[in-house]
Amino acid sequence: MEENTRFSIGIDLGTTHCVLSFVDNEKEQPSVEVMPIPQMTAPGTIQSLSQLGSFVYQPHEHEMSPSARTLPWTQEPVALVGAIARNLGGKTPIRLISSAKSWLCHGGVNRREAFLPASGPDEVEKLSPMQATELYLAHLRDAWNYQHPQDKIENQDVTVTIPASFDPAARELTAEAAKNVGFNRLTLLEEPQSALYSWIDKSHDKWRDTLEVGDTVLVIDIGGGTTDLSLVEVSEDDGNLALKRIAVGEHILLGGDNMDLALAYRLKMKLAQEGKELQNWQVQAMTHACRDAKEALLSDNDAESVAIVVPSRGSKLFGSTLKTELTREEVLQTLVDGFFPVIPVSEQPVQRNRGALTQIGLPYAQDPAITKHIAAFLTKQSQSQDSDMPFGVPGMETATPAFIKPTALLLNGGVLKSELLSTRLIETVNSWLTESSSPEVKLLQGNDLDLAVAEGAAYYGNVKNGEGVRIRGGLASIYYVGVESSLPAIPGFAPPVEAICVAPFGMEESASVNIDSREFGLVIGQPVHFQFFGSTVRKEDTAGLLLEQWADDELVELPEIQVTLTAEDGRRVGDVVPVTLASRVTEIGTLYLEAVATDNGQTWHVEFDVRENGSENGNLH
Repeated sequence: MEENTRFSIGIDLGTTHCVLSFVDNEKEQPSVEVMPIPQMTAPGTIQSLSQLGSFVYQPHEHEMSPSARTLPWTQEPVALVGAIARNLGGKTPIRLISSAKSWLCHGGVNRREAFLPASGPDEVEKLSPMQATELYLAHLRDAWNYQHPQDKIENQDVTVTIPASFDPAARELTAEAAKNVGFNRLTLLEEPQSALYSWIDKSHDKWRDTLEVGDTVLVIDIGGGTTDLSLVEVSEDDGNLALKRIAVGEHILLGGDNMDLALAYRLKMKLAQEGKELQNWQVQAMTHACRDAKEALLSDNDAESVAIVVPSRGSKLFGSTLKTELTREEVLQTLVDGFFPVIPVSEQPVQRNRGALTQIGLPYAQDPAITKHIAAFLTKQSQSQDSDMPFGVPGMETATPAFIKPTALLLNGGVLKSELLSTRLIETVNSWLTESSSPEVKLLQGNDLDLAVAEGAAYYGNVKNGEGVRIRGGLASIYYVGVESSLPAIPGFAPPVEAICVAPFGMEESASVNIDSREFGLVIGQPVHFQFFGSTVRKEDTAGLLLEQWADDELVELPEIQVTLTAEDGRRVGDVVPVTLASRVTEIGTLYLEAVATDNGQTWHVEFDVRENGSENGNLH
């Protein structure tokens, strides 16, 4: 076992901001601190801020002189990252890379291919989601090493946070990006758990006075790009309170970015009514302006409007600079009623029929009503729970559908810094509980909604070393691999696929299972594909369970993995080798699947890093 390091470092690798926090274990009373991050805010200007904007700007070759883009640790930064990227990109969005985290978990694109900014012209240098992620992490690495030259980050324990809903491929890609920039002692931690760790740390052991056995904590994390939902159960272990993460929501691309875009399109329609049509790039630029205006109007009750200047490419376009304004009333109508409507718990997100052809882009949630997604999560999880789970008995005698009734609520994410939005959300959840004759939630307060995830990650580094309370979690989903039936060919019908559980819910780091009760045939030496499925509801399925059929909402198909498994040791191309399966969760929380030949013990493993370029993913050992 590796010895403890001086620092426990936590990194919130966010869609719109990154934060770095740490605990100095050599201090007499170690506490979590947030490190100010030096970054360019304008050409030639350096400031240290608590957040690093998750943006990369690709400047024109003559846009900035070399002397105007220096950082404290280098005269030649490889990219413009952080506040300066956001500021310059607001004026020229076609050169701005944003939402790299959302692209990194999008299985519909090659995440190693350089295509960002997605709408940028050919002359703008493109980067892959992996490369952009590495640039953010490299800036944090260099900022830390500049301030702590004797204790470089490569030698410290680093915990990087990810959405609880990340699938195995997105987890692997995040881990790979972190290791590529030198994070040698890496752990991945789910963001809602990290936020709860921060609350526990800030309560100084008084959390036990707030929570009790039988409580169910609903963690709602609404950030720039995603809405992340988790449920944590409070139980008893040898007379002490224990915490266990018992459910996570699906990956919902819905957050502050969607709200900014909604405001921009509202202004676009307002300008269109005045006879002024905007081009797509102007709407992109206006979206960044709406983000700043939104924050000002939601935080300042005295402000009634904020002026918005629409950029143009010269006076010939409109004859003069185009201006409009975003009013407080427009923000309230668009955001409060549009994203946080008061709805009954029975109301579910609306899924509209999709067009046959669509532009390649991020798979945003089709329904913007966040309260509907929360209602769907609670009702869906209720249907998946055993009756002996400590959620109380659903009110079956009423028209209200059964749903898990949280007793405590923890909010996180920059969106919920707005008292208007957080109040509407709390009131809506409490209305569901009141309707079902349940008490209102206890609100867990004290976190900084921008910094809590990073702070909790640093605290977790010490929890791993046996200090503090640990939230038991393990895998957030159950994972299955598809098995093609060996039936005779039938015209017009593909062979049916069954699914075998290879990793049960809650399987923890370093745990492994051998699925040797069933034997399968593994095709080697020629291109094949592995079909994977995930589920957040079939929590009782055990490793080795074979499903012949399932409901549409029980299993979600994950991106398939194309591989060619090597044919060695006397094997021939096209051989079908009898194998059993084994899986384990690595030390950093990623999933590793292995096929073991029953005749000689030869093994192949299938990586979840999805090398979409078609290179080999199966490896011979």
